[in-house]
Amino acid sequence: MRRSANISIKNKRATFNYEIKERYTAGIQLFGTEIKSLREGKASLTDTYCVFINNELWVKNLHIAAYFFGTYNNHDVRRDRKLLLNRKELNKLNRATKETGLTIIPIRLFINEKGLAKLEIGLAKGKKRHDKRQSLKEREMDREINKKFNQFS
Repeated sequence: MRRSANISIKNKRATFNYEIKERYTAGIQLFGTEIKSLREGKASLTDTYCVFINNELWVKNLHIAAYFFGTYNNHDVRRDRKLLLNRKELNKLNRATKETGLTIIPIRLFINEKGLAKLEIGLAKGKKRHDKRQSLKEREMDREINKKFNQFS
């Protein structure tokens, strides 16, 4: 089987809107046409979130484009997909979301070295507006420092 290039789809708004406390790597249950489309890099994590349903973790609103060569049994592009974690991790995440008010957000969708699709999720706390402004200021200051440093190098 031919290995595809490193596919890594990132949720760019995750680190801006949330402060990530812990990260987990979860398997994701996909149909055949979904993994084929994912290997082509046709997916988006925009407005994606995770939720517990019957003590199972599901990712909602994950967009994986329809496979071009798929037939009448092509997948629904925004269907709910089950995440695969062990029971201890699921219980820890479920407890954290119920008790402390943290949320679970997808950070990155990638294909590992074995060719399996994985979703990196984060246990996160939402940032306030002033925290977001502070992040922008810090990023701008870092950019200026790097610019000055590169000028003199």
